[in-house]
Amino acid sequence: MPQLAPEASATTELVGQNFRIRDHYDVGREKVREFARAVQNNHPAHRFEDEAAKLGHRNILAPPTFAAVIGMTITQALLDSTLTQYDLSQILQTDQLFEIHRPLVVGRCTTSQAKIESIRQVRGNDFVTVRATLIDEDGEVAVVATVTIVARLGQEVDSDIVRLVEGLVMQRRESTEADPEVLIPITEEQAVIVPPLARSRRNTEVHTIPRFEELAVGDELPIGRMQLTRGDLVNYAGVAADPNPIHYSDRAAELAGLPTVVAHGLLTMGLGAEYLSSWLGDPTAVESYSVRFAGLVPVEATAPARIEFTAKVKSLDPERRTATLLLSGTSAGKKLFGRAIAVVQLS
Repeated sequence: MPQLAPEASATTELVGQNFRIRDHYDVGREKVREFARAVQNNHPAHRFEDEAAKLGHRNILAPPTFAAVIGMTITQALLDSTLTQYDLSQILQTDQLFEIHRPLVVGRCTTSQAKIESIRQVRGNDFVTVRATLIDEDGEVAVVATVTIVARLGQEVDSDIVRLVEGLVMQRRESTEADPEVLIPITEEQAVIVPPLARSRRNTEVHTIPRFEELAVGDELPIGRMQLTRGDLVNYAGVAADPNPIHYSDRAAELAGLPTVVAHGLLTMGLGAEYLSSWLGDPTAVESYSVRFAGLVPVEATAPARIEFTAKVKSLDPERRTATLLLSGTSAGKKLFGRAIAVVQLS
């Protein structure tokens, strides 16, 4: 087991703490549309009410990774108020998991809770895992999003990076003593109990193109090819409120030791969701989707980056009519994911 440095003891005391997010989030029609466009999720149910109705829903459906928009706000609030010892410019995301108990639908109001699941120190880095639970207006768990970030400790931030960040990132309003807290501490007993996914989705009906009986372990999905430009990266940065300048500034990428600007990990994950949805024919059939990021998508200024997705069936559950898929993504000949797994429900 890695040894904790003395200065990390105060940080590890945060493990297990629960918070309620002070404000609610209204799932808006145009926000869903712009997010779907940003992650190239092209199913018409993300844009039109009548197309969502064909899948049994009263309003436009959010894409499978839409919870990232809400999760970014929660992560930022934690960094601002609780995990203040970390500098945003020194943070990388390593893992992301979405568990979709109920699809997010336009017009619904969600509240959120967050829990610091773990903090592990390995070779001078802190690996911080945070779980965000989105609860719909009926009081039911809708989505659980779990993220792991790695933050460097014991290193002074390069002054060039500080100046660059100050000159590039979106300016944020300075908080005052009169500002209300975004995160409200709650006890473990006050935290919502997350039911097993199988229980939450037992009455979920999906309308997929492939049927469960048509699949066998080892089957391979068709190859999917997509591309990203610098414009796509800038658009996603604004839509998802991810201000890291390595995704749009060559100088920032250079200072970070990167060969060029790179795509957001959650953007490439969103493209993977489109790959799954286009095969399934029903984006609500994605039950869980997890990625361990291992590589970056370099996006040059003069040509789009090309990304290729493949997947194969790892296992099948005939009782629940679900398939576990192993995904792979590559760009410029390099793997993007150390591990990528999706569990999908089939007609």
